[in-house]
Amino acid sequence: MLNIFARASVSRVTDPIGAWLLRRGLTPNTVTVLGTVCSVAASLWFIPRGQLFTGAAVVTAFLLFDLIDGAMARAQGGGTAYGAVLDASCDRIADGALFAAVAWWCFGAGEHGLAAATLVSLVGAQVTSYVKARAEASGLTADVGLAERADRFVVVLIGVGLHGLGVPYVLPVALYLLAALIVITVAQRLLAVRQAAKESAT
Repeated sequence: MLNIFARASVSRVTDPIGAWLLRRGLTPNTVTVLGTVCSVAASLWFIPRGQLFTGAAVVTAFLLFDLIDGAMARAQGGGTAYGAVLDASCDRIADGALFAAVAWWCFGAGEHGLAAATLVSLVGAQVTSYVKARAEASGLTADVGLAERADRFVVVLIGVGLHGLGVPYVLPVALYLLAALIVITVAQRLLAVRQAAKESAT
């Protein structure tokens, strides 16, 4: 949902940055890979060690690279097919690392219920993206859902960060809510694909 409301505002900030980086000789693919490597490293270094606020803050900073590479591609007149595949693949890697790191910390802290909810979110996030990609490859659409990628990151990073600052209850609320929203999103996308398939058959 955040993608719908925030895209134009974010582009006004990221587009000049993307154009500036292009002039410095960087490519969108380089920024994609750099952001992913740094995001994965930050997730797996800080969060399992219990440095939750620091981890959330650093991961958030590196995830902004995912916005900047898109701005760079637009400044070039559009991205390449390879760039789109690379970006989508790196997104899945960054998602998996973040949720795995949170689950790792939850298990270590004895919060097995939260760990299970995080694993549900990890699997559900991958399935959510896969359903959309597979549908589009089949000529169908599945661009719906309560918890798209930006929504998922906002919920989990706010929950983790505030818990790291000692705010009570926010992490359980965030993780259980996110697991429920992701399951609903998977169902929404599958239903959307079924509807699109029926319409294409008529």
